[in-house]
Amino acid sequence: MDYQLPPLNWLRAFETAARYNNFTLASKELNLTSAAVSHQVRSLEQHLGFQLFERLARSLKLTDKGRAYLPSVRRAFEDLSASTIGLFGSKGRQSISVRCTAAFSMLWLVPRLNDFMQKYPNIDVRLYTAIWTEALSQDDIDIDIRFGDGNWPGFNSQEILHLPSVVVATEESKERVLNMAMKRDKNLPHDLRCVQIMGCEGRWQKIIEEKLNGINIGVTLTVDTSLSALKLACCGMGVALVQEIYAEPYLKDGRLVKVFDEGIYYDESHYILMPDREMRAKPESLLFKNWLLEQSR
Repeated sequence: MDYQLPPLNWLRAFETAARYNNFTLASKELNLTSAAVSHQVRSLEQHLGFQLFERLARSLKLTDKGRAYLPSVRRAFEDLSASTIGLFGSKGRQSISVRCTAAFSMLWLVPRLNDFMQKYPNIDVRLYTAIWTEALSQDDIDIDIRFGDGNWPGFNSQEILHLPSVVVATEESKERVLNMAMKRDKNLPHDLRCVQIMGCEGRWQKIIEEKLNGINIGVTLTVDTSLSALKLACCGMGVALVQEIYAEPYLKDGRLVKVFDEGIYYDESHYILMPDREMRAKPESLLFKNWLLEQSR
């Protein structure tokens, strides 16, 4: 099959020069002379019939054609590099930094992480957790895992999990809430509460109106993480609205039960975010991203 591809070294010279906007800096990475890199890029331009760079006095600037061509070239190198490391292993130990919320880390990622470590024993994983992922600095983070609408400036995002939320409680709390809803009793016990996560107040109100006949569930507890909400629900402090993937361990061992059989879907999902940088993504990051996608199927 004729792929009609230019020589690989020409493409590599183009991609490297585009990252540095400079032939001299690119030549140091490629272990070539600046003239050799310039010659390879010029050969590529002649082969394609289009100019890829504007040659300025002290730097380079991508033309419109060069800017359009670069993402495909970069992606091809990234995929080839990730595939090579995935099949044949990396040279020496490598590392990636992954950031996610504490709930996602403890309740979904950590139980699965040993699979990645066994498949790629030469890749060290640095796992950073936070209540709100946006609160941490982006420096040195290779992959973010966030929950939201998929729109984060400065990142390329890809959806991995779009699952429902569920209302959970102990068996006793579930029965009390449903009995009160059936009676439409507005005078509920003071200790019958809902546990809500910051930012989800509107969702709780809709659930109360549509599924619980608008009853007043007393004093509301507001927390900043699903882990706290689940723990409070386990202690019989009330009913909690959380992502189903976080509730699964508690449902399986019987600590909590679903208040309603059906899940509740919202527009938000879990996304993999990779920084939208000019530099190529680390091949180890791409391997981890692909592994996450496999795990989420």
